[in-house]
Amino acid sequence: MHPVHDVDAILIMSLSVAAKRRPADLVEIVTATSLAQGTIPAVPLLSDAFARLTACGLIVGIDGGYTLSVDAQEMLSSRRKKDDNEKMLSRIMEHLANYECKDVYPASHVGEEQLLVAVKEFRAASISPVRSLLTSKPKLKPVWIPKKDLVQGRQQLPSSRRRNKP
Repeated sequence: MHPVHDVDAILIMSLSVAAKRRPADLVEIVTATSLAQGTIPAVPLLSDAFARLTACGLIVGIDGGYTLSVDAQEMLSSRRKKDDNEKMLSRIMEHLANYECKDVYPASHVGEEQLLVAVKEFRAASISPVRSLLTSKPKLKPVWIPKKDLVQGRQQLPSSRRRNKP
């Protein structure tokens, strides 16, 4: 697979998260893409990436959902736990550049309309007041409490330094 696009690597990485235990539907894939990248790629680019990766047999459609094939899972097996997203994307792109399609598979073309509906559902779910478990927790600022406030049961005696000098 010589012409490698960034969206292909993003799609493989997000499918590795979304379809970990069962085939993922399009809304789950869009959610994983948003979590991995912070943004969602353009719908036509995602549609083209689906067509390319299913034609090479790296993405397989099962029961209305999508999952990675054995070849794509082998690509991801070389990643390290300490790698950040940028390093992981570059490793996946290297593997995609070296990958040769063994057979020609029927391309499962995901329509732009289907992806657009999935993106709209994701955005509607992210706006809803119900707390989503897929979003990260906000980090709280550490609150500094003076030591004198932590001491319990002791009264502070006035010190000589605090007296007002005329």
